[in-house]
Amino acid sequence: MNSQQKYKPIVEETRRWPVVVLSRNSETFIEDVRKEAIVRIKEITGSKAVLIEELETTLYREKLRVKRNPWKVDPPDDMDFWNDVRSRLVGISTNGSEESDIDQILDEIVDRYANEILSKFKPSSYRFARRVVKFGFGRLLNASRVKGWGSLWSKKYTLNDKILIEGEVDQLRNLGNKGTVVMVPTHFSNMDSILVGWVIHSMGLPPFIYGAGLNLFNISILAYFMNSLGAYKVDRRKKNMIYIETLKAYSNVAIQKGCHSLFFPGGTRSRSGKIERHLKRGLLNSVVDAQRIIYENDNPEGPKKVFVVPVTLNYHFVLEAPALINQYLKIKGQERYYVENDEYSSSYRILKFLFKFFTKGSDISVSVGQAMDVLGNHVDFEGNSLDGSGRKISTRDYFMKNGVVTYDKQRDEEYTKRLSKVIVDDYHRIGAVFSSHLVAFTAFEILSKRYSKLDLYNLLRLPDDDIIIEYEEFKESFSKLREVIFQWHKEGKINISNRLKGDIDAVIKLGINNVGMYHASRPLIITKDKNISSQSLNTLYYYRNRLDGYGLEEYL
Repeated sequence: MNSQQKYKPIVEETRRWPVVVLSRNSETFIEDVRKEAIVRIKEITGSKAVLIEELETTLYREKLRVKRNPWKVDPPDDMDFWNDVRSRLVGISTNGSEESDIDQILDEIVDRYANEILSKFKPSSYRFARRVVKFGFGRLLNASRVKGWGSLWSKKYTLNDKILIEGEVDQLRNLGNKGTVVMVPTHFSNMDSILVGWVIHSMGLPPFIYGAGLNLFNISILAYFMNSLGAYKVDRRKKNMIYIETLKAYSNVAIQKGCHSLFFPGGTRSRSGKIERHLKRGLLNSVVDAQRIIYENDNPEGPKKVFVVPVTLNYHFVLEAPALINQYLKIKGQERYYVENDEYSSSYRILKFLFKFFTKGSDISVSVGQAMDVLGNHVDFEGNSLDGSGRKISTRDYFMKNGVVTYDKQRDEEYTKRLSKVIVDDYHRIGAVFSSHLVAFTAFEILSKRYSKLDLYNLLRLPDDDIIIEYEEFKESFSKLREVIFQWHKEGKINISNRLKGDIDAVIKLGINNVGMYHASRPLIITKDKNISSQSLNTLYYYRNRLDGYGLEEYL
């Protein structure tokens, strides 16, 4: 795709956007979510006694959350609500229980959760937020490319010069009018949601709904943009089954109603810097479930097919990298690792980051993969499912038994597992390799092989004098790995940035200048002697991990 190309909206009238229709009928939508969640919860618990136990577990965890980890975005009546639930559960335990009493408590909890999750999308706010993103980011971009601060008002460069959107965009646009699209991107940064929101608009697609961490709504500027761009709230503090099933029901019902959706199947940002390999199957299972219910209902006016589209977001650097890798290393190494926090937590730091990001001239690419059905079969341009030999197949048939569409938990879990695997495979195939990724990988692997007897944690503690890499050694290794990547690219196994090509010294310089450019301690530097070193092996390890899982280290 040409980054300058502008796409016309596939749905011109705002009132016909699926997310607007859903928002306009939010009361009916929430009622449908509530009903579906309660049915699932009762299927899982199976009996009154187990349901009461689940309610008590939810109460315990929620009171602990309110007491130990409150956020300003939490409802002001949080403690009062859960105290009331506690009193009623105590009464049930003391005086015996009627089925209706238990159902009423469950109904109120699910209704509360569903309304907390609900997206506050408004077309007017969406248009304003879109203009702000386009204007603000565009002006900062011009300030970085055109000399003088008067260039803040220049229109010479646009976000299309900054963000390259490539891959199966035309197919995605076509399928947006043929069924319900579920976009599943990789997840590295808190900036991902805003970036994807802009990309969706840039491709001429109507707004998608998507789940965003409730913690982001603690930050005023992010809360506004999240609400405006169609985000529904996901509270990762809530680990109880009732909340999780309500969240899955929200996604499921939205898809059934034809609302294009986006979620990060990795569940949260990649702490290690690796492309996700183990996806959260709960939400993916809700996509499979939604497709089955669509076939069951066979509504002639509703959507017929759900299309899953993998997308990779490719950055030279991630603002939160030092904090994320420290969290990963702490979990992996437990007491052997000490964590320092380097993450932003205020509107001021977000604005400061955006300013740095857009004035540093770092490129971004977004790679759109080939769409697939909910079974993991890739589809053609018109949305027909294809088997491994390229023959058309019917997705509906896979949900039928004795000529009728049926629910089969074990079968659908297998479909979800297969879908997850195909998404992960496609992530690795379509993700673009940047020069910054390869310089980080090369440097870390040279050190890893040089000190092969050290485990990861001792390697990360190497003194400065031991992490100097002579430039010629680095260049030789980098060149060897680049040739491997070029060959894989020809074979369709991996995607690359165009700026990985060209004079090798220039590419190495570009990579070192861009990798972790915002961090106070740079992952890679060029020393006075023109050799290569690192000010932070931890952060270097994070960026090295972007190329983990390909087996590239075997070629050094």
